[in-house]
Amino acid sequence: MAFWEEKTLDQMTETEWEALCDGCGRCCLLKLEDEDTGILITSDVRCQLLDGDTCGCTDYPNRQAKVPDCIKLTLQNVIEIPWIPKTCAYRRISEGKGLAWWHPLVSGDPQTVIDVGVSVSGRTVLEGDVEPDTWEEHAVEWPEWEPPEEL
Repeated sequence: MAFWEEKTLDQMTETEWEALCDGCGRCCLLKLEDEDTGILITSDVRCQLLDGDTCGCTDYPNRQAKVPDCIKLTLQNVIEIPWIPKTCAYRRISEGKGLAWWHPLVSGDPQTVIDVGVSVSGRTVLEGDVEPDTWEEHAVEWPEWEPPEEL
């Protein structure tokens, strides 16, 4: 059996924990908060460290030092953070859903994340390229989309 099927999140090694990330980049999109309602809105603006094509962090080991509001996912916060995508492996496993069919650990191919439309690859704008008065123009709903559970 695969480790994600036989272990809970708290039983996983650091290597197994890191392997759960499907590399979609959704968690690295900047969120906006409506000042009146408190509602979080996802934008198509990506963190300054996220590569817009590969969806990899360009300085993963130092990301929290370079981006102070970067949140390291932990066993404790993965179930508490409201903006964790529904497609996120950490969230899915914590909710007892297991990995999706398109997840690279299941499909054997990281391209499936892109092919199914979960990846943010090629769909974002770099944080530094967005003018402060245009943030609202970058509100998008596509990061909330979930592919079907089966083909």
